[in-house]
Amino acid sequence: MSDPINLLNKRGSTKNYDAPDSSNSVGWTQPQHLRLADDNDPLPLKCGINFAPIDVEYETYGRLNEERSNAILILHALSGDAHVAGWDSKADEYKRPWRKTRPGWWDNMVGPGKAFDTNKYFIICSNVLGSCYGTTGPSSVDPATGKPYGLRFPVVTVGDWVRLQCRLIEHLGIEKLLAVAGGSLGGQQALEWTLAYPERVGSAIILASSTHLSDLGLAFNAVARHAILNDRNFKDGNYYGDEVPDKGLSIARMLGHITYLSEESMEKKFTRKYIRGDKPKFHLGIDFEVEGYLHYQGQAFVERFDANSYLYITKAMDYYDAASWGNGDIDSACKRTKSRFLLVSFSSDWLYTPQQTRELALSLYRAKKPVSYINIQSSYGHDAFLLEGEKLKELITSFLDGGIVKDEDTA
Repeated sequence: MSDPINLLNKRGSTKNYDAPDSSNSVGWTQPQHLRLADDNDPLPLKCGINFAPIDVEYETYGRLNEERSNAILILHALSGDAHVAGWDSKADEYKRPWRKTRPGWWDNMVGPGKAFDTNKYFIICSNVLGSCYGTTGPSSVDPATGKPYGLRFPVVTVGDWVRLQCRLIEHLGIEKLLAVAGGSLGGQQALEWTLAYPERVGSAIILASSTHLSDLGLAFNAVARHAILNDRNFKDGNYYGDEVPDKGLSIARMLGHITYLSEESMEKKFTRKYIRGDKPKFHLGIDFEVEGYLHYQGQAFVERFDANSYLYITKAMDYYDAASWGNGDIDSACKRTKSRFLLVSFSSDWLYTPQQTRELALSLYRAKKPVSYINIQSSYGHDAFLLEGEKLKELITSFLDGGIVKDEDTA
């Protein structure tokens, strides 16, 4: 569920990112667009609708080898996009100003010499169906009405996303992926790939994720959607061209953002500090630094994300349950896969807990699948899969090279 795009602001980082011409960067990038479903070949959705047209935004980095055997598909989380690395040369054209000042959301992991080494691998990342970053979603124009879909957009699932991604892979002429990789909701897409297309995935790297969202996660998503649906500007989802439901979306974002952090990281960052001075102002407005921080995150999110997309994507997250491939039994479901697995959890993650990731590892083990599970000690909470780059690089590099990773906690 983490929001990789806004990590720089949210952490107050002073890190110097690789310049576009750096040997450690993929450099300037631009999104590509492709129609992957039309009236003659619609995409069958889990909800029972055959949907078209569907346009997909994606980016690629590195070079596909002659055998077409070095392709890795990276899957993004809730509010991510196809721009996983480098610097977007089309930021102005597509009105995405944050891409001008920050590199791709996993730039610390994708590029020459990095975990996903573009000198070795051909990296692909596409935006999910229902988003607002170039792939067809609720804000897209419905050709039947000439107006944005709004809530006329069909409910989508993780399985629908993976079927659409498979069409993209086929279009690129790739028969089998070397690996699929992702964190959080991206990790669940990676898992779904291994179950839906077992013959087409060599290995899977799943970070800070599990087979399904817990009841606690479901509850946070429910309250977030409630905030959006009850904003006076929501207008049954038909707010395009008018005032947007900014208050509801901001609250939803603030609530979700809390789940990405940990008690330890919040204590280190804020320590109950007041915004001004060392005494309370005795008013009902923003007084503590943590309040100001969450308010900023909510406002920044409104400027770059669509409220309807937030509704649809969180609902897809809620519905996902990998055990459905085994009629409710995850051990049976795991028997389908033919992939190698690297599963990584983070000690302070309470959204997708280490125990949940470990349970998936045990199910894969019982199904006699090659799996390595590592729990990394980190104070970053759920965001750790975006921030623990150095630790992850060592693990992922070894895994992709075919090395054996020990099943133990990594300090």
